[in-house]
Amino acid sequence: QVHLAESGGGLVQSGGSLTLSCAASGSIRDIYLTRWYRQAPGKEREYVASITNTGGTNYADSVKGRFTISSDNAKTTTYLRMTSLSLEDTGVYTCNADTRVGGAWGLGTQVTVSP
Repeated sequence: QVHLAESGGGLVQSGGSLTLSCAASGSIRDIYLTRWYRQAPGKEREYVASITNTGGTNYADSVKGRFTISSDNAKTTTYLRMTSLSLEDTGVYTCNADTRVGGAWGLGTQVTVSP
């Protein structure tokens, strides 16, 4: 099956930028959709962005115009470029891959935006 591992989280100042990575291994060719989610303490998990295996993208209204989702040429890694970060962007960011045979989730990476 597919294994996902996020990286790139950390502490960033408000207004700054940060890029997250979601590395996929295993049955990578089975993936047709990859999503980024985030969850702040005490809040429900929130959809952030998605990208299809053909490059189509979609964004939540809260991040539209500020975040950019992309993948490398081999479709091994999915990126989330985050700009103009605010305190509301703080949370654990996880990636999710949809396949015809099932789904996969990473463990997440913490993003903390400071004033």
